[in-house]
Amino acid sequence: MSTDKLRVIPLGGLGEIGKNMIVLESGDDIIVIDAGLMFPNEEMPGVDLLYPDITYLLERRHNVRGIVVTHGHEDHIGALSHVLSSLTVPVYSTRFTRELVAVGLKQRGAKANAQLNTVTPGSKITLGRFVVEFFSVCHSIPDSVGLIIQTPQGIVVHSGDFKIDYTPVVGEPTSFRQLAALGGQDVLLLFSDSTYVELEGYTPSEGVVSDTLDRIVGEAKGRVIVTTFASLISRIQQVLDVAVKRDRRVFVTGRSMKDIVKMALKKGYLEVPDGVLCNLDELRALPQDRVIILSTGSQGEPTSALVRMANRDPRSQVQIVAGDTVVISATAIPGNEALVSQTTDSLFRQGAFVIYDKLRRVHVHGHGSREELKLLLSLVRPMFFVPVHGEYRHLCLHADLARSMGVPPENAFVLENGDVLELGQSSGEVVDRNHAGIVYVDGLTIGELDDSVLRDRKLLARDGAVVVTVAVDDDGGKLAARPIIATRGFVDTGDEQSLIEKGQGVIMAALDGAGRRLKEESFVDAKVKDSLGKFLYERTHRRPVIIPIVVKTGKTQSTQAGQGA
Repeated sequence: MSTDKLRVIPLGGLGEIGKNMIVLESGDDIIVIDAGLMFPNEEMPGVDLLYPDITYLLERRHNVRGIVVTHGHEDHIGALSHVLSSLTVPVYSTRFTRELVAVGLKQRGAKANAQLNTVTPGSKITLGRFVVEFFSVCHSIPDSVGLIIQTPQGIVVHSGDFKIDYTPVVGEPTSFRQLAALGGQDVLLLFSDSTYVELEGYTPSEGVVSDTLDRIVGEAKGRVIVTTFASLISRIQQVLDVAVKRDRRVFVTGRSMKDIVKMALKKGYLEVPDGVLCNLDELRALPQDRVIILSTGSQGEPTSALVRMANRDPRSQVQIVAGDTVVISATAIPGNEALVSQTTDSLFRQGAFVIYDKLRRVHVHGHGSREELKLLLSLVRPMFFVPVHGEYRHLCLHADLARSMGVPPENAFVLENGDVLELGQSSGEVVDRNHAGIVYVDGLTIGELDDSVLRDRKLLARDGAVVVTVAVDDDGGKLAARPIIATRGFVDTGDEQSLIEKGQGVIMAALDGAGRRLKEESFVDAKVKDSLGKFLYERTHRRPVIIPIVVKTGKTQSTQAGQGA
């Protein structure tokens, strides 16, 4: 084994669900595992997406040998457009993942000449000092893989997102053969999915959902609308199978659902007899008890097909009718619970009967529970352990589980994004910490976002804005008129006029006697914000964003204005 150290630098995905990206570095060679995005929470108004900060990679761009992708979910591939706009490196993924990567790059306008390479389970690639072998894992999307990485320092195993399902609807079960073969070797490090470490037992098989969907469709007297993740190909196949069995036709709505179904059919990941899938313009011609509609919107996304139905949007291609059965075949991603609840309530109000996971087993997740995580640990028997893909509590619980399975306590590392873990033949230590910030996608702007911008947006949303126009006589050094105050989203109309009049007096008193200092815009700005802010908080207990505008008047300005004309 080499005397060099293996360096592990997570740039995203630890202490959070999303933005997955791990860097492995040995000597002058770097490989990257996944490049995902994360969706913003309610504390980030106006932000569209979040990417990992790749400054560490940009500073070492000539050492980056490639990006290896475990599967095609956005939290693992969504940042590739951002990364490949700055780095020219090859990307390695399985066939289905490659198709999704190509679609994502096209949608985000990334360069079309990206080096996208297809690998298969069991195949190996060499990237500098690293030799990467791929093994099948069962997850909620086809062609998911884990990684067995030969490094000069020893074997590294990355589980990918996985569960153990012996009878998957689509794709291959987790490859115990390749994992068991590691039992006779010394595995240096295991990275393992921590998402559902809190759940005891095993994750149920996808097959249980098939039985539930069959019963629901068999009992329904009218249309059945099923919403799920567009990438959940196994669930889509289950819906198609039930439609064939129950002699119903399937209609697909929602852009991402249409795109992925079309691609999955073309590439052979979905199978359906001719005549089962129909165009939406044929919907009205069929009796309601012959119809199944596949829709986006399982997370309550405002522009999704199901939410448009729930909101009676006239642009929706499908409208809810009394007697519809709506199946929400997904669980809400943390942060989306309120949106999903609002959508569910709106559907009930229109006379639909909504079935979700608290009522029937209409969804099983794609991540292993505690017994599956223990099985992986017992097969691999690593010297060092790093839990990944989870919020901080998940990582801590998974590290404790690894210790209970025989990993030495000091060898189970709960890392944070930016930590630098160095591993030798028999020792490991966090030796440094790099900047691992967040890159915000904010409209057409991509970059770091100052905290003050988000703070102001939250204040505007909560307390509104007050704009104060102060006219200053630039010749005489005094106020030219009473300040003008305009408010937006601050107080009810009935209280506004009284507050404005008193606020004008407060500002005039604060500026009284300032003399020539009134010519200093920074002075006026500070005085207005301080005096009016205190007054408004005393009267309303709210802190609106105060925006002073200083307008200078006088002969000098008038003359200049005339010359400009």
